[in-house]
Amino acid sequence: MSFRAAAFSRSCLAMGLVTALGGHAAQAADPAPAPVPAAASTAPLRLPGEGRNMPDSFADLAAKLLPAVVNVSTTEMVRPGEDDDDGDDGDSTPQVPNFPEGSPFEKFFHDFMNRQDTPNAPPRKMQALGSGFIIDPSGVIVTNNHVVRHADQITITLQDNTVLKARLLGHDDRTDLAVLKVDSPKPLPAVPFGDSDHARVGDWVLAIGNPFGLSGTVTAGIVSSRGRNIEQGPYDDFIQTDAPINKGNSGGPLFNLNGEVIGINTAIFSPSGGSIGIGFSIPSAEAQGIIDQLRHHGRVTRGWIGVRIQDVTQEIADGLGLKSPHGALIAGVEPKGPAAVAHLQTGDVIQSLNGKDIDGRALPRLVAELAGGSVAHLGIWRKGQQMNVAITIGALPEEKTDKADGAAAPAKKPAQGSMAITGMGFTVGEIDDIARQKYNMAEGQKGVLVTGVTDDSPAAERGLRPGDVVSEVQQSAVNTPADLRRQLDAARAQHRKTVLFLVQNSDGLRWVPFPLPDGTGH
Repeated sequence: MSFRAAAFSRSCLAMGLVTALGGHAAQAADPAPAPVPAAASTAPLRLPGEGRNMPDSFADLAAKLLPAVVNVSTTEMVRPGEDDDDGDDGDSTPQVPNFPEGSPFEKFFHDFMNRQDTPNAPPRKMQALGSGFIIDPSGVIVTNNHVVRHADQITITLQDNTVLKARLLGHDDRTDLAVLKVDSPKPLPAVPFGDSDHARVGDWVLAIGNPFGLSGTVTAGIVSSRGRNIEQGPYDDFIQTDAPINKGNSGGPLFNLNGEVIGINTAIFSPSGGSIGIGFSIPSAEAQGIIDQLRHHGRVTRGWIGVRIQDVTQEIADGLGLKSPHGALIAGVEPKGPAAVAHLQTGDVIQSLNGKDIDGRALPRLVAELAGGSVAHLGIWRKGQQMNVAITIGALPEEKTDKADGAAAPAKKPAQGSMAITGMGFTVGEIDDIARQKYNMAEGQKGVLVTGVTDDSPAAERGLRPGDVVSEVQQSAVNTPADLRRQLDAARAQHRKTVLFLVQNSDGLRWVPFPLPDGTGH
């Protein structure tokens, strides 16, 4: 299947490794004091000590690991009108052949395809294939959530072609992990987890899975990078590998040379749906805790502090007066949440968690790993002051039903008494009863209303829209256009190059950095 982000595909790993070495030969202008023997220039390049431990073959390791990797087959009955594009690696609805226009064959296939989508059409059986691996001899199996999601029936095929029915113990949408259980009359071969935190860029890895249904396929590659964020969830921290990931590999293991699972193969970057050597794997350090909860409780509980955060960019750092872009900027605090109880404020920058430096991308994942009820210590930067704040971790609330995605209607013209922000490309006005009704605002909404945005302006580039509300400028509240102008003038007097607006809309709060123009019209 395809990710919602274009060019990403749900699948998994495999690869062929190519290494190229190159160099330059230089000729000295003057004779060297001591001639270098000609043989030195042709001596073979010797790898560092650890490199010489590279195996001549992966055959022994593959033979040991293959029995623990399984084929995961799912069946789902899709009824007319249901969206079946969530399956991982199964065949999609067949395409109509390109018959000549008006031919009998074109009409036949057109009528046939239309009947598949009519309300009275019979349910269709959809099948999908993925991979998984056994982590306990009793028959506990790990795979991707997107492999088994919505499945009516799950079948596991072992390497010796034994077929077993599986049941779902639990699944987690946020990390795309699922745990299955099969009943076997004898203990099954299992593989252990390793510590993915010790995996280094350049380390050899093996991937085993069922690409395109070819079960038991073994491929080798290296760790290409660490800590990749592919914007598929709030806890992205993927291992990148050049081992090709193809359809059918999803949920398969990524092994180190000790035969330990350091990742669960999940996604590829590909414009065509096939591997181009950029694959992603969920690190074992993140997955193990999730898998343990799913195995024993069927669900996952996560730590939560109740803040909406942004990564601190260079522009935001300049606007706040920070020396370097470091930390997670709080854009909103959940009322009565742990952060509110600990008196955290919008505009605070969280720079460390339990003594470990963090950024905005890492904070949600690190907090999620903490147990509810435990006490964490945050290093906070607040308006030039360093602070240490103790906070009691809460439990992440269950996801609420998504609200309808209704963008605010653009204002036809600036409101009476509005002010244009010269150089930024938008106009603002006061919030009145008409604005509250038009943009469905709360009765006590404070701030300054964005009444118009100029196309191709800095405001448009930063996503401002009519109906947005600017509630703070440089961490100071603004309730009228005059307040906003005074804050801009104050920032200009301080010779700031960037100014920060706290903007609220239907999506929530966020800090928006703007380059500070020379003057403000009104």
